[in-house]
Amino acid sequence: MNFVAVTACPTGIAHSQMAAENLEQTAAEQGHDIEVEIQGAMGAENELSAADIADADAVIIAADTAVSQDRFDDVPVVKGTVKSAVNDVEGLLAEAVDVAGGDGETDASQSNEPAETGDHSDASGDEPQRRRGGDRSKGLVAQLKKLLG
Repeated sequence: MNFVAVTACPTGIAHSQMAAENLEQTAAEQGHDIEVEIQGAMGAENELSAADIADADAVIIAADTAVSQDRFDDVPVVKGTVKSAVNDVEGLLAEAVDVAGGDGETDASQSNEPAETGDHSDASGDEPQRRRGGDRSKGLVAQLKKLLG
């Protein structure tokens, strides 16, 4: 499936970035495409284009501040907090698949099903090894958790 998302918190420095990175990585792991706009005190980063929004099956808004939703009138919207995008991103994505019509399996079969079928037939316990994006301990989320933790 194809999603767009907006993450926003009052400062838009750490938590919005963490939520965006988590959405991008988890969506990729699940075989979805996603574009994420980050909003904060300094403005918007990676602004979503009209074409991105028009192509989206659903919109995910993970925000602790007000986000204008006028541009999303024709697309189903899932709302959550920045914390939910950091701690329960799978739940947000599952809800987005549901509001988009629940056809996530159809789109996944076009791009990723052969690899997933092979993974599942070998051993279902391989889920943690399917992560993409390299060593997560070196990513922005891990570094920020160390600094803030």
